Amino acid sequence: MKPITTLDDLHALYGTPGGAALRKVSPHLTARYSRWIERSRFCVLTTVGPEGTDGSPRGDDGPVVKVLDRRTLALPDWQGNERIDSLRNILRDGRVSLLFLIAGSPNAMRVNGTAIVTADPDLRAGFDRAGKQPRTVIVITVAEAYPQCARALIRSALWSSGDQSAGLPSVGEMMEEITHGDMDGAAYDANWPARAAATMW
Repeated sequence: MKPITTLDDLHALYGTPGGAALRKVSPHLTARYSRWIERSRFCVLTTVGPEGTDGSPRGDDGPVVKVLDRRTLALPDWQGNERIDSLRNILRDGRVSLLFLIAGSPNAMRVNGTAIVTADPDLRAGFDRAGKQPRTVIVITVAEAYPQCARALIRSALWSSGDQSAGLPSVGEMMEEITHGDMDGAAYDANWPARAAATMW
C-alpha cells in the first residue's frame, strides 16, 4: 500500500469545493446555527494532547451544551469513568472540535475552536439538577461553525435502519476478553444498570 504524501497528489484526486461548502463556514454562531445546536442532546468532543487524540461522546436529556453567546459554548462535565482524558488534553492543548447530532436529522453541526476547563461556581450552578452539579464546565470559544452535508448519515441510514445491536458483545464481555478473564464480565453487566442510574449526573 502506497501512502499519499503530498498535498499536490491529494488535490489531484479531488475536485474544487462548491460555493456552499465554503460559504457555510462562520467564525461565530449565527442565530440558526445556535438554534440547531440548542436542540442537540448529543455531541462528540474531540481533543488532542501529547498522548494523541481523544473522541468523547457527550449527552444529556436536554441540550448537551449551553450557548452563552455567539462565540461561546458551555459543556458540563457530568459523571463519568474518572479517566478525564478530554479534560487533561484541554489543559495541555486547548484545540477542540465538536460534532452535534440530532436524532432524525440527516445533517450534523460542526464547531471548531479552543476550550478551557473551569470550576466556576456560577457556571456550575447553571447546570444544577436537584442539588447535583458538574464538577467542571468546558467553555469553548468558537473559531468556526458550519453544518455538515447529509451524505454520511444518508448512506448509513443511521436513523431509519432500526436497532442494529443484536449479537454485539456486551461491555462486560469485552472487558473480560481484554483482561484475559481477570474481570467477571457477567457481574460487570449485571451491576451496570444500577451503577449508571446512581451516577447519571
